[in-house]
Amino acid sequence: MASGTALIYDEEMTTHKLLWSDPICDIEVPERLSSSYEQLRSYHLVERCVHVPAREGSEEEILLVHSLEHLEVAKSTQTMNEEELKRVSGNYDAFFFHPSTYRCARLAVGAALQLVDAVVRGEARNGMALVRPPGHHSQRNAANGFCLFNNVAIAAEYAKLKYGLQRILIVDWDVHHGQGTQYIFEEDPSVLYFSWHRYEHQEFWPSLKESDYDAVGVGKGKGFNINLPWNKVGMGNSDYLAAFFHVLLPMAFEFDPELVIVSSGYDSGIGDPEGEMNATPEVFAHLTHFLMQLANGKLCVILEGGYHLKSLGESVCMTVKTLLGDPVPQITGEMAPCLSAVESIQNVRAAHKPYWKWLAYEDTSFLQNLSTKSHLLKKTNLNPSTEHESKITNNTTVKVERFLELHMKNILFPVPPIKTATTGSEGSEHFLPEHVQLVKEMDKTEIKALVSDFYADLVKEDKTLLSLGSIFVILDKILKKEVCNGFTASPTAALSAAVALRHSVRLGFQRVLCVFVGDMQVIPNTEDGRMLIINICEKEQSEKTSFIFVLTNLLLLLKDDEGNDFFSAVLGFILPVAYSYQPNLTVIAVGSNRNLGISGITLLVALLQGLAESRIFAVIEDTEISLMQSVAKVLVGTSTPSFGIYVPPNQEKVNKIKALRDQFQEEWKMLQCSGKL
Repeated sequence: MASGTALIYDEEMTTHKLLWSDPICDIEVPERLSSSYEQLRSYHLVERCVHVPAREGSEEEILLVHSLEHLEVAKSTQTMNEEELKRVSGNYDAFFFHPSTYRCARLAVGAALQLVDAVVRGEARNGMALVRPPGHHSQRNAANGFCLFNNVAIAAEYAKLKYGLQRILIVDWDVHHGQGTQYIFEEDPSVLYFSWHRYEHQEFWPSLKESDYDAVGVGKGKGFNINLPWNKVGMGNSDYLAAFFHVLLPMAFEFDPELVIVSSGYDSGIGDPEGEMNATPEVFAHLTHFLMQLANGKLCVILEGGYHLKSLGESVCMTVKTLLGDPVPQITGEMAPCLSAVESIQNVRAAHKPYWKWLAYEDTSFLQNLSTKSHLLKKTNLNPSTEHESKITNNTTVKVERFLELHMKNILFPVPPIKTATTGSEGSEHFLPEHVQLVKEMDKTEIKALVSDFYADLVKEDKTLLSLGSIFVILDKILKKEVCNGFTASPTAALSAAVALRHSVRLGFQRVLCVFVGDMQVIPNTEDGRMLIINICEKEQSEKTSFIFVLTNLLLLLKDDEGNDFFSAVLGFILPVAYSYQPNLTVIAVGSNRNLGISGITLLVALLQGLAESRIFAVIEDTEISLMQSVAKVLVGTSTPSFGIYVPPNQEKVNKIKALRDQFQEEWKMLQCSGKL
């Protein structure tokens, strides 16, 4: 698998700028690019990336998406004076030309294509292109909304043509609807386009009916255009995560893209005068982390909007840190999506039910958006000029900057010097990835003393006793932030995990999530409230355990003849519960008697790395050498799990998971975006 994160930046793209006064366009400034790059420098991220030069996109490449007439108009502006530029700009909605605009726009296109080349060829694993002007509003024959050429759409067409790709996912997390991208691909089933956007029942720019949830695509493209409209401002981290869990990720895994491209607008972040949303920068780390599990990790992030420079710069850095494989910061804020978000998510699911296998048996019905429609202000459709009058004040901007300074200090932490640790016998390094660090086991005398003091009621046999040395030493290193994650083999995974749980709490971890995979007896523990346990097993446990936060037994049968409920369970239940809980350590224990295959377990491990600042500890039955290799590769970041052909769940399994959601959604609010409310 390719390694390295590509970064593309060319200072020349800052020469495109507004030459006259225009209250609509004055926020699209060159500093959006230069300050983001400087923020990357300040975090020492630039030197860690693979530098790929920008180039000009060719006319032939631009014509993959745009008309010759549009190209010629853009080309003609290079020699115009200010008055002529102003006149031509006036032909478009919210756009300005500068003599350098055409050249900058070609560089933006070329940068996107250079990134696609680097990632698809395997010269880099993933990457980000910092470009101006942005692209997603641009249409075949028109500039629009600060956009001249549709960089992301051209990149997708280029990837299809040059590399023969047949399935490309475009994720547009900009706060405005990328209507240009939608128009280009709405009849194309080879491109799955997802956009969330501020909509407010068609009152927010671009104020189009076709930006609503019921615009699902046209002809063969039906089902491949996903619009998630936000009908109020103030959406936050939990709303964005809920949209991924309950809409985007299930569709993406079923679609199984060969390449993921992000229209990466950060005006959906806190402080932005356009979006007026409350999502903090670290949420983009989590969204990026989820998308990295698709398409064998082939992920191209291309800048779109973002008009609060501090919020933009921090969000860009969070994205790049995650692409580089750094631990994902703990998400902040209450993990409970608002009612308006739930309504929008439910309506998207209902609109797309006819087109997606994973929705076939889901209990979906359209909701009336009563939470926002009853409060609509009596006003005419907003256009960018009237909208500008309601932008946040300079005073608010300064407050957001101060908040972000403190916030980033609170959530950022030094990256542990070692990513993944394990203990092992001589020769074990031959079957483990090269970046796994072997650490020295605890002395047998120390192990016996520790067990007799704290864990004598659990440990009765010598073979278990001796295997605990690696658990103690790795957990100690995770707590001290000397290592990020770790794994160990054990002859009795369930018992070892029970000791690991108690030891973690004794070390000071306040909330520990434990996922048991396999039919293992869960050992009762008295550390009430400090653990959340999910058991993925073949058959119901005979008696309930005494954990205060034991959830349930999940019956997962991976790819059997009757259907596969893995994604329904993981995306629709386990991840929402885990994010609601917000652990500061995740323990995964895998026994030998299990029906969940290696690919399912490794994908589960990969997805759970978004929690607890990526602190994760895996205990695996010692007979499972191939599983241990796969888990090690995921933990160290050298491999993305491949899941194979999607098999939808059957009705019985969907109903079981829905019953679990209904049972627990009052306590774990992130479950509330599924099924009837």
